[in-house]
Amino acid sequence: MSASASLLSPAPAGSGPARAAGPDAAELLDFALRTAADPALIASLPLDPEGRTWVRLDGPGGSEAWLIGWPPGTGTGWHDHAESRGAFATARGRLTEHSLSVRLPSEGWRSLHLASGLDRTRTLEAGAGRAFGEHHVHEVLNGSPTEHAVSVHAYYPPLPLIRRFSRSGAVLTLEQVERPADWQ
Repeated sequence: MSASASLLSPAPAGSGPARAAGPDAAELLDFALRTAADPALIASLPLDPEGRTWVRLDGPGGSEAWLIGWPPGTGTGWHDHAESRGAFATARGRLTEHSLSVRLPSEGWRSLHLASGLDRTRTLEAGAGRAFGEHHVHEVLNGSPTEHAVSVHAYYPPLPLIRRFSRSGAVLTLEQVERPADWQ
């Protein structure tokens, strides 16, 4: 695919590579929801009013898991988790997820023009969660002007990389590729 491409339609159901061994997205979601319901663990996370905080957790079946604190008004920016499937659950506060219902090419492009109708938005109150498959493109936000949010995230296989994107209207641009050493 060229450096600039157009995505014309959503990903077909069931498309994508065969699943690797390990926990599936439903098992990751179950872990995230159970962990988010642990008040002692949630209360143990140090919260910073200036930036997100996180603690690595032991996830199920060799998965990578994180407890994350979100100060008011913070978010992740647009990104994906490459070949990892995942889930997250809100433990405290409310998070909003904006996502795209399309599978992006794994390489060979720098900028994509997105077709209309691909945007999805969901709000996850405390106790709610969300599972997703490989190459899921989203941003997660704590839109509250006053309240911290806390969430639990799990990924399998452990994150090989995260691609970060900028978005201007219908144009999605690949900005950066991060490796585990960049965030651990």
